[in-house]
Amino acid sequence: MAPATGRGPKICLLAHLMIFAWYLFTLWTNCSLQTADRHPGVRSYGGRWKYLTFINLVMQTIFFGLAAAVDVIHMVLPVKQTRSGAPRILAEARDFYFTALSFPICTFVFASFWTLYIYNRELVYPKYLDDIIPVWMNHALHTVILPLLLMQTWLQNNKYPSRLKGIAVLALFVVLYLLWVLWVHHVSDIWVYPIMAHLGPGGLCLFLGGASLTMVPLYLLGEKLNYMIWSTAEVLIPVQTEKCLE
Repeated sequence: MAPATGRGPKICLLAHLMIFAWYLFTLWTNCSLQTADRHPGVRSYGGRWKYLTFINLVMQTIFFGLAAAVDVIHMVLPVKQTRSGAPRILAEARDFYFTALSFPICTFVFASFWTLYIYNRELVYPKYLDDIIPVWMNHALHTVILPLLLMQTWLQNNKYPSRLKGIAVLALFVVLYLLWVLWVHHVSDIWVYPIMAHLGPGGLCLFLGGASLTMVPLYLLGEKLNYMIWSTAEVLIPVQTEKCLE
């Protein structure tokens, strides 16, 4: 029996279009908020692009847009034509993007934000932001992202690359982002996140190192969840089509 690849092309396409539309709306609304005069972070060097939350929002928007595009291609073209050329490359890019970057980064944003928020919200999301950023936007950026991520894991059997390759790409992203955070501090003398201003050099190294290392377990978590869901699905779900997707 061939491995199950998805819940069905129409279901995948509908879900991806809805999620893509949600992320587009959230991204557009976030960029349209009149916060520049009141939000010290937005008006400082780097703007929204220094926040991992915003970067993740852009990444998720791109991913679900790509996923929807691949679904459309595989519904329009005959199965044989999707096994090579551009359709195949796009499908592989979608899977690699999700497994190596989208899942671990999105999960990290959710887990790190709410852990610090529960411990002491002033370290990550000071109370004055409640008067600047709507409550629903906060949850759109930090809460809703997780169920949407898990929905994608349930929708499609995302093919994982070798662990070395996947973790290497994730590590490269982490290093580049840390360099960006340090550069922002060097240029503007501000820390991207309030908690970093309360730490000495040693504590800062431990904090950044610990945060970076948690990316690996999150990558492995995504791999494990994908295996658990789809090893069962191969038995329970008949293989309807390969269009949703290889």
